Amino acid sequence: MPDDRRDRVPPEPAIRKMRPQDLDRVVAIDARVFGQRRPDYYRRRLARALDETQQLVTSLVIEVEGELAGFVMGQVYLGEFGVPETTGTIDTIGIDPDYQGRGVATTLFNEYASHLRRIGVQSITTRVSWNDWRLLRFFEKVGFEPADVITLELALQ
Repeated sequence: MPDDRRDRVPPEPAIRKMRPQDLDRVVAIDARVFGQRRPDYYRRRLARALDETQQLVTSLVIEVEGELAGFVMGQVYLGEFGVPETTGTIDTIGIDPDYQGRGVATTLFNEYASHLRRIGVQSITTRVSWNDWRLLRFFEKVGFEPADVITLELALQ
């Protein structure tokens, strides 16, 4: 019998701060989305993201029907890169394909933005591949616009 989760509207999701025990599910979601497992990357990212001695914890997960359906990881910068105001970032966002297209990412993003607003963040930035149309459309949908900065790159080959 086929799984009909995509056809159902999810019940009220639970959104909470990310915890160390979320690592395996975060890695699994990322692997489903990008086709490759990156446990070492997420082990390092999670350790940094949850280190309250170095920063405010901003990384969140969303659970639907008791299952971790997605995550967002980011940081807060207090005047770095010559920008005087407090800014936040989204470094990584992932939604299990079984929950995509059902408003889960938007719900998670809205809570993330609300969380950052409550701690005094004035803007959120992220980086998106020029050709990642789905992600670009998502960020446009939740209100992002091109920034007044240019990312510069130097290949070290």
